[in-house]
Amino acid sequence: MSMLVLSMLTIGLSQAHANDDTRPILIVGDSLSSEYGIKRQSGWVELLRQRLAAQASSAPRTVINASISGDTTSGGLTRLPTLLEKHQPAIVVVELGGNDALRGLSLDMTRENLTRMIELAQQSGAVTVLTGMQIPENYGPAYTQAFRTMYPEIAQATDTILVPFLLAGLETDRSLFIEDGIHPSEVAQPLLLDNVWPAIEQALAALN
Repeated sequence: MSMLVLSMLTIGLSQAHANDDTRPILIVGDSLSSEYGIKRQSGWVELLRQRLAAQASSAPRTVINASISGDTTSGGLTRLPTLLEKHQPAIVVVELGGNDALRGLSLDMTRENLTRMIELAQQSGAVTVLTGMQIPENYGPAYTQAFRTMYPEIAQATDTILVPFLLAGLETDRSLFIEDGIHPSEVAQPLLLDNVWPAIEQALAALN
C-alpha cells in the first residue's frame, strides 16, 4: 500500500473521529422534556447542556431538544427519520410513552414504536438511551405492570442504555409538580437530570 493511500486513510479516520466528537445529542420526548408549565431554559435538557459545558475541556457537545408536548410514540416515530437525517446525532435519547398510556393506547403498539425508533437511531450510528416511565395504579394492575416492565424489556432486547424511571425520587412529593400534578416543577428538574445523567455518561463513554 502506497504512502499516499496510507496518508489518506489516516486523514479519513482522523476526520471521522473528529466528526463523531462533534455530533450532537438528540432528545426526542414529550412534555416532560419540553419545559411544559415551567420557565423557559429551566428544564432538565437545558440543565444537561449546562452540565456538559461545565465538564467540557473544549467546545461542549450540542444538545438538540426535539421534544413536543403531548407527543406519542407514533408521533416520535414519524418525526425521527427527518431528525436523524438533519442532525446526524451521536446519541439519541427517547423519552416517550407516557401519553400513549394516558390515552389508553395499545401496549403492543407502544412497544413496537419505541423499538422501531431505537432501531432507526442505531442504524444511523447513534448510541441509544431509553427513559423508563411508570403510571399510577388506577390504570389497572395488569396494564400498570406491563407498562412498567416494557421499558427494561425493550432496552434489553435492543441493547439500549436504560434510565430506569425518569421521575424517580418525585413519586411521594407533590410539591415537586406543577398544579396539574403530572408535570415536574422547575424545582424538580435537577432531579430529572440526575436520573438521566448516568445513562448519558455511559452513552458518551460508548463513543470513545
